Amino acid sequence: MADLTREQRLQIMLTEAELRAVDDWRFQRRMPTRAAAVRELLKRGLAAEGFPEALAGERSKDFGVIGDQDQTDMRDGA
Repeated sequence: MADLTREQRLQIMLTEAELRAVDDWRFQRRMPTRAAAVRELLKRGLAAEGFPEALAGERSKDFGVIGDQDQTDMRDGA
C-alpha cells in the first residue's frame, strides 16, 4: 500500500445516538478504528446518487447521521 499522509483534520460533533450508529456499523463490519469507519462511510456517501440538494437557509444542525424523518420529508418535498 502506498505511503498515505493525512495532513488535514475534520472535526464533527455527534449526538450519543449518532455515535452509537457509527460504532454499531463499524463493529458489524469489523473495521479497525472509528476513523477508518468514518472514511469508508464518507467514500460511500460521496459515491451515492439520488439525494436532494440542501435547501436555502438550512443549517448544519439540519443534517444528522441517523436522520430525522420529518427533516428528510421536508428536504424531499413531501
